[in-house]
Amino acid sequence: MAAHILHIDSNHLLLWDQLEQAGFVNHEDFTSSKAEIEAKIHDYQGIVIRSRFKIDKAFLDKATNLKFIARVGAGLESIDCEYAQSKNIVLIAAPEGNRNAVAEHSLGMILSLFNNLNQADAEIRAGHWNRESNRGHELDGKTVGIIGYGNMGKAFAKKLRGFDVDVLCYDIQENVGDENAQQVSFAEFQEKVDVLSLHIPWTPETDKMVDATFINGFAKPLWIINTSRGKNIVTADLVAALQSGKVRGAGLDVLEYEKLSFETLFQEATTPEAFQYLLNAKNVILTPHIAGWTFESHERLAQVIVDKIKALYS
Repeated sequence: MAAHILHIDSNHLLLWDQLEQAGFVNHEDFTSSKAEIEAKIHDYQGIVIRSRFKIDKAFLDKATNLKFIARVGAGLESIDCEYAQSKNIVLIAAPEGNRNAVAEHSLGMILSLFNNLNQADAEIRAGHWNRESNRGHELDGKTVGIIGYGNMGKAFAKKLRGFDVDVLCYDIQENVGDENAQQVSFAEFQEKVDVLSLHIPWTPETDKMVDATFINGFAKPLWIINTSRGKNIVTADLVAALQSGKVRGAGLDVLEYEKLSFETLFQEATTPEAFQYLLNAKNVILTPHIAGWTFESHERLAQVIVDKIKALYS
């Protein structure tokens, strides 16, 4: 009997088409509530998600026939992974699918910050021709530090090969360095880095990791790029470091205030004071969680998921 797969988020059409061609039976439900999905999830062997809601213990207890959960994205934090694995449910993600997009976005943020591109563009549109105040920095000669040297970190390091920079990486795994980045101790990392780029998941260990103590541990003023998860940075501490000059600029594709679905920012009545500062800061670039969100990665993510589901059943 063919496996039945429920798709609860929209994705590239090739995912649906190729699974159908491989003999799987597809069903979609992009609008029902979590409770409504739970009421019928026992009918399915597979589920394809992005981030519409959390796959928690209550959901998994009702998914009595589930064999796999496939998330069309890099991270699995919206899933209770430990409980799913205790039920022998295979977890599938696709960090290979958008690592190039994230790497290019990270590099673009650095170059924009270094050369005041956003600020200069806004000033010219407002009728101001300011050259000296927009004098930039060159990336060559700097030390770029990458925290998290997995799919995303490695792809970013590869993009830096065209620059005359030293690339260091720090990771909780040993022996992950390669020809593009030298793995060092955290002490050496903090001593040498000029530009910090985060490529880590959101876990209990990384939650609020970049706080005042973390930032002030760096020997030099630094630029910070975050394309990982917003809650890895304490925004108020980042703002204090921007105000003191300890952080020279920040490129943030993700924000502490994002909803877990990543589809909205926040719905509070008032804007947090730290976020208001970011909105007005000239040395800050903000994007709406789109680092891995290209036309190419949209297709590539879907293809990776299809290939992994087919491999599971081959």
